Amino acid sequence: MSHKLPVVAVIGSPIAHSKSPKMHGYWLAQNNIAGHYVPLDVAPDDFETVLRTLPKMGFVGANVTIPHKEAALKIADHVTDRAAKIGAANTLFFDAEGKIHADNTDGHGFIENLRAGCSTWAPTDGPTMVLGAGGASRAIIVALLEQGAPQVILANRTRARADDLAAEFGDDRIRVIDWAAADDAMIDVKTLVNTTSMGMVGHDPLPFDLACLPMDALVTDIVYAPLITPLLHRAQDRGNPWVDGLGMLIYQGIPGFTKWFGATPTVTTELRDMLLS
Repeated sequence: MSHKLPVVAVIGSPIAHSKSPKMHGYWLAQNNIAGHYVPLDVAPDDFETVLRTLPKMGFVGANVTIPHKEAALKIADHVTDRAAKIGAANTLFFDAEGKIHADNTDGHGFIENLRAGCSTWAPTDGPTMVLGAGGASRAIIVALLEQGAPQVILANRTRARADDLAAEFGDDRIRVIDWAAADDAMIDVKTLVNTTSMGMVGHDPLPFDLACLPMDALVTDIVYAPLITPLLHRAQDRGNPWVDGLGMLIYQGIPGFTKWFGATPTVTTELRDMLLS
């Protein structure tokens, strides 16, 4: 009776839409683990108080999502190098003393999704074009550079935001271009990544026709609602290899689950189908 059930939270506002509880619940059942993964809708003003209370309540960790990723990094007692570079945390671990350890696994999820979805893809193949300069873009750029990408071409609808991001990273492998120039700049690109909301349900599609994109370039979209976005439909019609965004959600969750619950989960077709249902 002294055994403590591991309990993990996913914290956001709003949070009811999150697929993470279904995913982690699936893995708990898959591994026959008696534990819990629960959603918590927490307002920004209450976030620090709630986060510091969780270890006292028996929680072993948490995922954090919008709008708390930057705040989690500031509150944490220990921060990994990659979370510090990204400037945000999505995965938290609580130690026996109640200290908060922050990591960011979004970039890991992105890389592993592409490797799983296209066995011939490698980040070192050639230039990657990243569309968008928000939080997801930051994590993806850090991961690409860490994995040896020779160049990241960054385009954002607001050029100044992309310039600021490139300046902050201070890596000469990042080249910023105007949004309007993105189509023509695809001529040597080996990986095209959309990190914007364009193409998501209720949003306009990306305005690019991919005419200059090499036929062997991999196209991916971090949006998974719809699963096959207009960008991916365009890549599919042209014959380019492509990878949808659902796997990024799945693979970013594996390091946290492994740490919290002591088992490494597997990615199955059944899991993907359940998350899409």
